Amino acid sequence: MATFANLAGRASPDLGKPQMASHTWLEPIVVVSIMVGSLIVNRRRNSNRNSLELPRFEHAHRIRGSYAILEDNDTHITNELHSETENVYGITIKIGDSSRWSHHIHSRILHKFPFLVEMFYWIMNYLFYSVTKSTAQWLSPAQIGVVQVARDHAINILDLEQQSARWIFPIKEVDFQSFFIQNHPAILTVFNRIYSLVHIPGTVLFLSWYYYAAKDHASFAVARRTMTLGNFVAFLVFCVYPCMPPRLLPKSYGFYDTVRQGNAESVWVGGESVNQFAAMPSLHFTYAFVIGCTFLYHSGVMQRLFGKSTKKSCLTQISFLVLSILYPILVLSVIVATANHYWLDAVVAIFSVTLCFRFNRVLLLFLPVEYAICWILRLTKPVPTTGERADKR
Repeated sequence: MATFANLAGRASPDLGKPQMASHTWLEPIVVVSIMVGSLIVNRRRNSNRNSLELPRFEHAHRIRGSYAILEDNDTHITNELHSETENVYGITIKIGDSSRWSHHIHSRILHKFPFLVEMFYWIMNYLFYSVTKSTAQWLSPAQIGVVQVARDHAINILDLEQQSARWIFPIKEVDFQSFFIQNHPAILTVFNRIYSLVHIPGTVLFLSWYYYAAKDHASFAVARRTMTLGNFVAFLVFCVYPCMPPRLLPKSYGFYDTVRQGNAESVWVGGESVNQFAAMPSLHFTYAFVIGCTFLYHSGVMQRLFGKSTKKSCLTQISFLVLSILYPILVLSVIVATANHYWLDAVVAIFSVTLCFRFNRVLLLFLPVEYAICWILRLTKPVPTTGERADKR
């Protein structure tokens, strides 16, 4: 493998082609197109006014495996849904009935396009992320500053990887990047171009697909809650442990910013709210690992290992299994080869996702807050359309 020493004598090594200038307007168009497409694909196709009179909060849907089979004459289920409690890790919470506002126009719109709820929650995620930069600056010692703190943390990570834990990280990040710079600049060009496209657009596309393809909304909610909780854990770490990515370290460390050559910039990594010192843990790999695990579950391979039958064909199982392995590997290669993350960032992301999956139900404690928002807006939360295709088979 090529090392940093091989590149030291080069005045201007070939870093591949950077992100295209069109990313500044193309990426938002791609994301908005995916969202609009999701609204259309996941819309309720047999909407009618009578069906709006049913309660619309998520936890109640688990009483019946599907959400399209509740009818107005199902008195027992309807009455049961009107007074709901949820037990979350021994804590009993009660959620009010929001169906009283089902006749309002905004309730009817949400009923027709329930994926709007998911879009709202991800906007809230971004708002929480946008304050991590200022929070990290506020928490950092004034006499040192967040830049120096973030640099010290980054150097500590490199020291840990290359000295104390070299047996876990046998390949240095700088050597991994120089391998592509020296031998495969064309591949590095691909990595530069997909760095942003595998993060926001790719994740939005995954959520849109799984909202449509999951067997029921409970399955989708597990993936969504795990990813959301992973976000919040990462945001907390960003605030208390700002970390400089390799590309921002002094040149003596040998890293090159391959993505942003010549001021090439992505709309998602520029602006006042973007936190440049949010390397640990890697949100890129957090999302990729959740997506990979979901593909693995969706393949049916895990069910087979536990002796359960699956209706999926061998080709489908193999395809999802391959995706579950290759996608996280691709994202890991991209974020390290472009000097945006350390190996340890991905390792911490794996542990974070694992814990978030184990405790994802803790987010259900916010159901009363969700109901309060519905009460303020006089809004009925819609029944998701996830699983409707399976119900009609």
